[in-house]
Amino acid sequence: MSHERSLADVRDYYGRVLQSSKDLKTGACCTSDSMPASLRALLDDIHPAIKDRFYGCGTPLPPALEGMTVLDLGCGSGRDVYLLSRLVGEHGRVIGVDMTAEQLDVARTHQHWHAERYGHAHSNVELRDGFIEDLAGCGIADASVDVVVSNCVLNLSPEKPRAFAEIMRVLKPGGELYFADIFADRRIPETLRSDPVLLGECLGGALYVEDFRRLMVGVGCADVRTVVCSAVPLHDNVIIDKIGMVRFSSSTIRAFKLALEDRCEDYGQIATYLGTIPSHPHAFDLDDHHRFETGRPLRVCGNTFDMLALTRYARHFRLQGDKTVHFGLFDCAPATASPKQTPSCC
Repeated sequence: MSHERSLADVRDYYGRVLQSSKDLKTGACCTSDSMPASLRALLDDIHPAIKDRFYGCGTPLPPALEGMTVLDLGCGSGRDVYLLSRLVGEHGRVIGVDMTAEQLDVARTHQHWHAERYGHAHSNVELRDGFIEDLAGCGIADASVDVVVSNCVLNLSPEKPRAFAEIMRVLKPGGELYFADIFADRRIPETLRSDPVLLGECLGGALYVEDFRRLMVGVGCADVRTVVCSAVPLHDNVIIDKIGMVRFSSSTIRAFKLALEDRCEDYGQIATYLGTIPSHPHAFDLDDHHRFETGRPLRVCGNTFDMLALTRYARHFRLQGDKTVHFGLFDCAPATASPKQTPSCC
């Protein structure tokens, strides 16, 4: 199927077919109960019309965003955009990009409503009509964004390598990609990838986990971390008959624009969390196997050290050591560079 046809089918599904989250045919869409309590409390200040047209599969809203410039890819009706507007504060900036006019219309209609609700003198949100594979066409410059987020959208892209390359282009050095999406345990046949309903339900375009790992290596991310991962139930019998042989997972992924090694190497480095990230007084989870308890020193590999030392998280940690002495591979269980538990990095 051509890229143009694929984009047209997605635009039609999210602009015309889906009128609310109740129309979805799978259990990929996360409920508010699955959000951290600190974020769930902010949902009361999101306009009901926006919450009703939310189609995400996770909560890709990382901490420590005050004053940051954040880009939301496939922002839809704007639920995450307006949560981010609150999190970055009045002096931060949120850019939402989407190609579906009906969704953007909902987001724009309530833009000033949210600014007033948050007590902002002016809206810190910009909503742009465009494609996530062409962020230059949306006016987003090289190295201009601190954090890129996306909620169950990258699977819809017919040009995923181009989309991820664009993300790396616009991120500042040390910037973070933090996104939720649907992944598959095998490659999906072309006939199913082009099915409009499967595509719109975020199943047809789901990346095979190993192809995702290879794609990220190709755009310069040698170590990508899974934060959370859960199975996606298929509730519709027609969908089960079509694609029930594939196991799907909903994963939240964290990656940084950093020059990292393709294995976890041991340099004798130590990181101690200071407990200073808002809403994380007791611990900070970098990924599904690195939990930093406040005040407790933790031995880390060189990649994990750099993810803390060379990013906005640095001021929240006491970091000891450098890379002058190498002790071999880091002695911990292999990490997931994709949503599947496969050996890669720590």
